[in-house]
Amino acid sequence: MLLFQLAVILLASKIAGDISVKLGQPSVLGKLLIGIVLGPSVLGLVNSTDILQELSQIGVILLMFIAGLETDADQFRKTGKASTFVGIAGIAVPFACGYGAGMLIGLSATEAIFLGLLLSATSVSISVQALKEMGRLKSKEGATILGAAVIDDILVIVALAFVMSLVGGGDVSLGTLVLKKAAFFAVAIVLGWKVVPWVLKRFAPLRVSEAVISAGLIICFLFAYLAEYAGVAAIIGAYAAGVAISLTSFKHEVFEKVETIGYSIFVPVFFTSIGVTAEFAGIGGNVGLIAGLSVLAIATKLIGSALGAKLSGFGWKLSFGIGAAMVSRGEVALIIAAMGLEASLLSRDMFAVIVVVVLVTTLITPPLMKLFLKPSPANEAEKTG
Repeated sequence: MLLFQLAVILLASKIAGDISVKLGQPSVLGKLLIGIVLGPSVLGLVNSTDILQELSQIGVILLMFIAGLETDADQFRKTGKASTFVGIAGIAVPFACGYGAGMLIGLSATEAIFLGLLLSATSVSISVQALKEMGRLKSKEGATILGAAVIDDILVIVALAFVMSLVGGGDVSLGTLVLKKAAFFAVAIVLGWKVVPWVLKRFAPLRVSEAVISAGLIICFLFAYLAEYAGVAAIIGAYAAGVAISLTSFKHEVFEKVETIGYSIFVPVFFTSIGVTAEFAGIGGNVGLIAGLSVLAIATKLIGSALGAKLSGFGWKLSFGIGAAMVSRGEVALIIAAMGLEASLLSRDMFAVIVVVVLVTTLITPPLMKLFLKPSPANEAEKTG
């Protein structure tokens, strides 16, 4: 059954992506929508299984690894101020409005705080693909978006750890959680500076096929594992691994082969599986709530992040383009929602509502980015998956 599902996903995602491009939208939008069509909500040709989810996880890790490999380190350093402004403002506005909305719909103060944090989350895995297709991943705004996503991830997870500790949902103290995250970034910097170049140089002479690309993938998966172990999203670890390798002479060799591996199977599975996992049963009575929270989630992240970008010196159009790239909540918000359900901070009905809201933010992100960010004249995206 898995083999059939993979064949269907790859065929449908490539065709849907091509149709999306012909209609003037990023190909990723077609891949997301075709997932809904293939999934149990419509045709039922593909079901969300554990194996498919594992393949999807590898897909998003490789996608962010590729983004790290394409990052211009000098540009990344120059956008530190802008990334900080975008990251903080992109959390503050959704959090405040999410908390207010939670209180209005009758949630307790703690539940409203949790909803605010949930709406503050960002996942730029979808945005990365759209940036690649528009040739803007290596631009100043691209570096700002990626940097802001890292800051967003750290701040939201630390705040979440604090809330969970208050309601008894955490097994360790807030101080320990913060220390683990700080330790990860310290270790990642040291490994990236000293160990990564050494490993690649030692692998290069080995008389086995594809030694360098194997070394690159080992580094990617280890960084992702360390990030996850420290309570930071695995995609942040994969991105850090890509940045570390981008500073070595092996950058282009690793990039070309990882892109081939990723976009031939794993990345399409990731995009399509987002739609496949969508469940629309039982939400008919909450259409108004879904619509309201969807508008709130989109507007607050768009406006908040855009204000941060504007304050850091971007023009209004680019600022809204950056804000649009931060709108998708993706797998990060789904993980947080699952934690909230387990800790009784979200009811089952509210959890179902949040899943649909997250899907809406993910679907709206590519066309919203296209509205504000025009493709680069010298489009650097050689492959769009």
